[in-house]
Amino acid sequence: MTKRIVQKILLTAVICCSFVCFFAGCGKKEKVYAEKAKFEIDKVYERGPLTVHIRVSKAKINIADTVLLEIESAMKPGYKLQMPKVDNVLENFGIVDWRSTGDRLDEQNNITSKYQYRLEPFLSGKFSIPAFKFEFADANDVQGKKYELDTEPIDIEVASLLGEQREKLVIADIEDVVEIPRKLFYWWLFGALTGFIAVFVGGWIYLQRRRAEEIIRIFKPAHEIAYDRLRELVKQDLVKQGRIKEFYERISDILRHYIEHRFSLRAPERTTEEFLVELRFANDLSAADKNSLGEFLEHCDMVKFARYNPTTEQIQRTFDLMKEFIEKTKSDERKVDITNNLNRKAVEAGKT
Repeated sequence: MTKRIVQKILLTAVICCSFVCFFAGCGKKEKVYAEKAKFEIDKVYERGPLTVHIRVSKAKINIADTVLLEIESAMKPGYKLQMPKVDNVLENFGIVDWRSTGDRLDEQNNITSKYQYRLEPFLSGKFSIPAFKFEFADANDVQGKKYELDTEPIDIEVASLLGEQREKLVIADIEDVVEIPRKLFYWWLFGALTGFIAVFVGGWIYLQRRRAEEIIRIFKPAHEIAYDRLRELVKQDLVKQGRIKEFYERISDILRHYIEHRFSLRAPERTTEEFLVELRFANDLSAADKNSLGEFLEHCDMVKFARYNPTTEQIQRTFDLMKEFIEKTKSDERKVDITNNLNRKAVEAGKT
């Protein structure tokens, strides 16, 4: 009886703490959201009863940054408005996150709506946020005649990940082979250790089976996992530090795991030659995609193993080709179970 009372007290405390953290987090999120809502570009369009604001936070960003797009409309009473579908017209940007404040009434009794989209560029260069089309009609019109308001494209410049120091890049030489010293093993210690591991593994499997019903499996598309790893790679600035070989090792590993998750091809644990042989029989990829993959992996191998020093343009092109291939072949149908990865990251975060 005492044990049950303690469990109920602990459960109640956890629930209370969760509510406190939730409301505290909401307040903090609203504050941060308000602080970030600063726009360099603010364009106004009007037609009849409709007024539209198109706002963009920055006109120039880095390829690792995001840009905030805000669409605000104000419609006089008695009209119906159809907002544009932003995800259907975007070509050079992906939507990382979005939110809406819903319909509200302003001081003039106009119905206002506000949508904000956090956009991520796919490649470096000069691109445009496309024009949007707003459709509206008189709510009392039996015929339902529609009117349109068109906005204009907004140019965004996406800077290269190499920055201004790309001319100073150097590639480190390959280190000499080091012989691993042999260690003496005591058979009795080996046996005891093996027994301990067997008991530990058996206990762990037993506990995992008991907890299996309580675990909620989390799945994520292969392209989202690859994009997360690419963003982390850019943040580490390996290229600016001259660690080009490590940069190529990382980006090659990201592509190989994406291919394994997306097409069920065993790319990570095979050499480039072995993988290219298997790639010939893959039906999910076109001949052009197979050739691009072969050139990409062979170029990475030259940098990793043959002391090849790539040019700055080749480094940037390697990164761009990676994102182009993922964007071209991405699919939400094939998803990867990332539950164990999330649990491992949570444990590592708790130790730090």
